[in-house]
Amino acid sequence: MHGLLTADYDFALPPELIAQSPLARRDASRLMVVDRVAGTISHRTFTDLPELTTPGDLMVVNRSRVVKARLLGTRVGSGAPAEIFLLQPLGDGRYEAMVSPGGKLKPGRLVEIVPGFTVEIIEVTERRTRIVQLRIAPPFNDVEQAIDAHGHIPLPPYIDRADDAVDVDRYQTVYAREAGSVAAPTAGLHFTPELLAALDARGVRRGEVVLHVGAGTFKPVEADDPAEHVMHEERFSIPDATAQALVETRAAGGRVWAVGTTSVRTLESVAQPDRTVRAGEGETRIFIRPPARPRVVDALVTNFHLPRSTLIMLVAAFAGYDLTMRAYHEAIAQRYRFYSYGDAMAVL
Repeated sequence: MHGLLTADYDFALPPELIAQSPLARRDASRLMVVDRVAGTISHRTFTDLPELTTPGDLMVVNRSRVVKARLLGTRVGSGAPAEIFLLQPLGDGRYEAMVSPGGKLKPGRLVEIVPGFTVEIIEVTERRTRIVQLRIAPPFNDVEQAIDAHGHIPLPPYIDRADDAVDVDRYQTVYAREAGSVAAPTAGLHFTPELLAALDARGVRRGEVVLHVGAGTFKPVEADDPAEHVMHEERFSIPDATAQALVETRAAGGRVWAVGTTSVRTLESVAQPDRTVRAGEGETRIFIRPPARPRVVDALVTNFHLPRSTLIMLVAAFAGYDLTMRAYHEAIAQRYRFYSYGDAMAVL
């Protein structure tokens, strides 16, 4: 059976197909439509998405908000540049973080971001990240204000430029509310208020979940056997209203759409035998890959992902390995734009 080894997910992507900037309009991106039953691939635009839905369907979105997680400063004492990449808050201004240069930033060292905003390295963790303490003084009133004022949008490593004012808006979904992600749930970047209104008018319900995307989302699977890959944990929550909407959608025969792999992983982390979910919160390390199949989701909206990534493996678990790889080769042949600011795929 194909799709069980990491090497099965290799493909050659021309570098010019990696989208470096967003399109002028979010919903102007292309939409590849992959029909799992018919085995067909067709080409639309994202504004056509409502036409693919049926009244009574449920569209589940991840409302996590991207934090300005990159703090660029200088090492106190030497004045040499340093970077602190915030991974997750631990309370009272403490964060787990990745740091650069790692060899120089030992416990006790200080990095000044701007006057009145410094970061102290507290300890090194087992996985070589750091526990850091963010310290503020006037003119800042709290740590979040300082991060928002002087942090940088954590653009993915394959976007080969510095972040700018456009990214503050566009590397964020229009429905993002709960801060906590260090990478955008990118399938949601295509939605506009007008498109959401069109889905509402069609009778498509919307359910929200939260999964705070971690930096591990970009980590390629290096083991030959994906079963040996250690997944990063990510915090999630599912409100009562979303769990209830899913029960009602199932009962009425509607389809459950997941916007993005993060929504799939959240739903599947608490999947019940009757293909509903239970409300609650926690941390998940779920890794969905062939031959397993998602149980809760009936249709998926997603972007085009990196070779050998856990994300393309999740798509293959849903769409089938052969159809997924055929779709990717078709996307390359048709010059689709890849990755975070790229085009989208709807798997039905």
